Amino acid sequence: MGNVFSGGGRSLSMSNGGTAVFVDVLMLAVSDLAESARDHRFAALLALQDQNVMGRGAVGFDLEDVDWGRTPYEGAAAKGFVLRVLDLALRRHRWDELDYGPPFAEEYLRQYREMFEAFAPAPDTARRVGGPSFPGPEAAVTASCVRHRVLCVPAHWEGCVFCTGLR
Repeated sequence: MGNVFSGGGRSLSMSNGGTAVFVDVLMLAVSDLAESARDHRFAALLALQDQNVMGRGAVGFDLEDVDWGRTPYEGAAAKGFVLRVLDLALRRHRWDELDYGPPFAEEYLRQYREMFEAFAPAPDTARRVGGPSFPGPEAAVTASCVRHRVLCVPAHWEGCVFCTGLR
């Protein structure tokens, strides 16, 4: 069983272990870049991919379900933020803090970046706010795990993606 991240007619399928690593390295990057409310909502979406909480083989999302904003400007800004997160993760940002070597993370990130770069957000996807995949404004993550310095979703669990893996 695995997980699928898709968008624009393309997809990235990963094993459960590969997904865990993918989410870990993305959380390290998104936690250091998130500034706006929309950035924190995207961070919440990534945090909700924690299989230790959501279940093995039960995570993944389609980019079509993400709120890209109401205008082309908002969509471009949102897409730019995600590209910055992916680029920071590809530069191995904070990977030295991991207690394991992420052997396939770079390839997963490259594939996802290519898929994401080719993805064209549909205008006015804001109507999907709070839908099944993208957290609404009230679910934006603003709390950070003190121990691991990454954003977490306290409404769903205590701790971050690294804390839940320690249980």
